[in-house]
Amino acid sequence: MNLPVGLSAGPRRRFCLTLVKPSHYDDDGYVIQWLRSPIPSNSLASLYGLAKDCGERAVLGANVDLEVHAFDETNTRIKPARLARMIERAGAGMVMLVGVQSNQFPRALDIAAPLCARGIAVCVGGFHVSGTIGMLDGADADLDRAKAMGVSLFAGEAEGRLDQLLQDAAGVGLKPLYNFMDDLPGLEDSPIPLMPAERAHRTVGGVTSFDAGRGCPYQCSFCTIINVQGRKSRHRSPDDIEKIIRVNYAQGLRSFFITDDNFARNKDWEPILDRLIVLRQIEKLQIGFIIQVDTLCYKLPNFVEKCALAGVRRVFIGLENINPANLLGAKKRQNKITEYRTMLLAWKSARVITYAGYIIGFPNDTLESILHDIDVIKRELPVDLLEFFNLTPLPGSEDHLKLVRAGAVLDPDMNKYDLDHVCMAHPRMSRTEWERAYALAWQHYYTFEHIETILRRVASVGANAGNALFLSTWFKGSIDLEKMHPLEGGFLRLKFRRDRRPGRVLEPVWRFYPRYASEVVGKLVRWAWLYLRLRRVYLAIKHDPQRLDYTDLAMTPVSDDEFRTHELFRTDAAQNFVGQQQRLEKARHSVQVS
Repeated sequence: MNLPVGLSAGPRRRFCLTLVKPSHYDDDGYVIQWLRSPIPSNSLASLYGLAKDCGERAVLGANVDLEVHAFDETNTRIKPARLARMIERAGAGMVMLVGVQSNQFPRALDIAAPLCARGIAVCVGGFHVSGTIGMLDGADADLDRAKAMGVSLFAGEAEGRLDQLLQDAAGVGLKPLYNFMDDLPGLEDSPIPLMPAERAHRTVGGVTSFDAGRGCPYQCSFCTIINVQGRKSRHRSPDDIEKIIRVNYAQGLRSFFITDDNFARNKDWEPILDRLIVLRQIEKLQIGFIIQVDTLCYKLPNFVEKCALAGVRRVFIGLENINPANLLGAKKRQNKITEYRTMLLAWKSARVITYAGYIIGFPNDTLESILHDIDVIKRELPVDLLEFFNLTPLPGSEDHLKLVRAGAVLDPDMNKYDLDHVCMAHPRMSRTEWERAYALAWQHYYTFEHIETILRRVASVGANAGNALFLSTWFKGSIDLEKMHPLEGGFLRLKFRRDRRPGRVLEPVWRFYPRYASEVVGKLVRWAWLYLRLRRVYLAIKHDPQRLDYTDLAMTPVSDDEFRTHELFRTDAAQNFVGQQQRLEKARHSVQVS
């Protein structure tokens, strides 16, 4: 047997590989952590699957047992000293901080610092490293800090590269930088993403995740996907997807989040959905999915219908805005407001609950225009849940690159780059006005009256109104009670006195614990009150014999004269866009006739 350089046959040895997906800090400096967290990390699942494959292939030598541990800090307390002891007891090992986004990078380095001080090898990878190296050639203060600490940086994707990393860690030592940004790997037949069941069950609903593909063909200027994962679609085969489902189903997992930024652009979407339909309808596997798509996917023949048959229960759609000028400025040309209602009604008819991402802080936005547009959405678009985000110049995006080159003033604290904080100046709003607009957007959409409307719309098509009740409660409670974005929310907030951001004052025992206990009890009471209030509304709708007859402006079929009757199209930017679309349609018709 040919062993890796530096490794030889002999007595059995252990190598402890610890994978950690870090969280980030809240505004008080405490790690955001829950008893049950919301969204599982696909990066963690991917690395765990790759690492288990490395162990099965004995990449460190036939006499080395590769022990793999995976932790998600959003639902597990991370103590660097404990990680160090695990590796020291094994006699060899390393810590990999995986899938680290920009807002998680400061926390990642705070985990790494005591490990490096004890001589533990640490490698950090994820979107911040890859995006910064890919777009700015690594010019970043936080990356400089990581290098000074002795942390190894990994840019790109680990498929086909993890062997080398592990062998270096076990032999000559990690290199300062592993840069694979110019060589993105294929995914077909790669080891499958795998989350240990005990970790998946720490999420709300016991959800696990996997990517069916990576990359996106579009050019949205605020997006990091296209510059980190590329614009060419790389995908797993239908056989790979079936294997992922069966392996996870065997360990008791039934709910899956397919993390592709745009599942509809996977060229194998149909055979994948056909395979899932067979698993559900023929083999009777009780499986369900959450996916992410673009606004054009409904035009693909059979796409929406097959998603519903395959068990897609919720779909996230990048709506982003209803102002065509904002969409054009962000290079979101694929989003056409003239098709929003048709698209959303297609998902409604398939009984799939819709989320829509909505960005606040585009150059044309003002406080008044934002609230006006939200009112229009509530009345005229049959979307269920809106997820608001602040326009943020994420490292790895075109927006960030342009601002850096222009010498713009950006917030230096990466912890704030979570899409929930304002990180740059706005041409028409002060920072205070922008922050107020963002806060009011949530409150303006998630009123009790509009949540009742959402539930009535869901019930009117025979969809799962109970699921809509849960999601509406979660979203409104996360904002009103936890003061946190719903995608970062969870069940029962955990705080540990000593896990506060370096530089913040360590609170005394007599102050911290009584306040934390009071906070937990108070929030549980208010959560219960919120749920019971909304449940009363839900039960009234459920037992309403006329619930299937409910309709409103948003739920009415699309008509030819909507450009004149709907306020969605009454702004100058919308009128210009509609005129342009009508001219294009006439030109296409003329070509077809001739």
